Amino acid sequence: MIAYFDCYSGVAGDMIIGAMLDAGLPINYLKKQLNRLSLHGYDLSRKIERRGMIGGVNFQVRLSGQHHRHTGFKDIKRMISSSRLSSPAKDISTAIFETLGLAEAHVHRTSIDKVHFHEVGAIDSIVDIVGAAIGIEYFGFDSIYASEIPMSRGWVKCGHGRMPVPAPATLEILKGVPVISSSVKDEIVTPTGAAILRTIVAEFGINPVSKIKKVGYGLGDKVFKEIPNSLRLLIGEGEPLVVIEANIDDMNPQIYEYLIERLLEKGAVDVTISPALMKKRRPASILSVLCRDHDRDGLVRTILEETTSLGVRHYRVERKILEREFKVVRTKFGNVTVKIAKDGKNVLNVSPEYEDCKKIARIRKVPLKNVMLEALNAWKRSD
Repeated sequence: MIAYFDCYSGVAGDMIIGAMLDAGLPINYLKKQLNRLSLHGYDLSRKIERRGMIGGVNFQVRLSGQHHRHTGFKDIKRMISSSRLSSPAKDISTAIFETLGLAEAHVHRTSIDKVHFHEVGAIDSIVDIVGAAIGIEYFGFDSIYASEIPMSRGWVKCGHGRMPVPAPATLEILKGVPVISSSVKDEIVTPTGAAILRTIVAEFGINPVSKIKKVGYGLGDKVFKEIPNSLRLLIGEGEPLVVIEANIDDMNPQIYEYLIERLLEKGAVDVTISPALMKKRRPASILSVLCRDHDRDGLVRTILEETTSLGVRHYRVERKILEREFKVVRTKFGNVTVKIAKDGKNVLNVSPEYEDCKKIARIRKVPLKNVMLEALNAWKRSD
């Protein structure tokens, strides 16, 4: 089962939980799990409302008294680790707070241990993040995807005073994520919502759900004239993937670069070319294209038009995608983004982002391999 968050009017932590509740997450289950966090002085509200012509769930955390706190990452991490939450919920919650903390640290030019979360240290924001982690565990998604993120403009008041929209921390979190412009002059993407999606989403910009089973709408508190302030969650089955292959033994190799570009433009998920020895012992290449089923026919036509192959073969496959997280580490050369691949809580692979390292290597005039090694060592020290 996979999930797709359609962020046509933005995203916030309460909207994510509202969409999960509307899609079937029981409110009593959420309350029971949150009670394991040993957090007091609040109550949860689940209201069916409308934004424009769209109905959904407006999820709110109602506080009993003044609870605004400035809480550090270590304090929150300790609170989560010492709670009675399940291990998956602990891991996801901590990872989201770390995403947020690293962004705040970068904006304020300090370390994550010295960051105070201000709004995110408040009870309602902690509930949003931990509640989202509980919902993810409840549904048991195999993979999570999201649309492009809309970027609005204007100003917002927060613990640091007046800040431009999107907030600096939000922009830091969304580095590398595809975004689109919005005409709304207000905050429609919160740091909390951005941190949740950046941590849990495997890929932005595509909707791989081929058979929809559930749909949920989470509503924001604000009412906009331009758009319905809501977030849509689609839950269902993913579209089957197809591998298209062709043996090529008589084509100018210069054509391959152009061919790969064309195939990716036509929707290929991945393209590889492997050396082979044909039945008459002639060297050749095997073109392999991974694609979604609905793109197959167009890609087959492109292969036959652009190559010298007289035919192709194709077959359906399944794939497993590891969870991916991005962490910014400080090195003696500068900040580098590191991609971390996980299977549950187990780290299986860590890779410095090539473009970050290449840029630093050119500016600092040092070997690229030294920058990449330093980034790996910095990640090991910070983990």
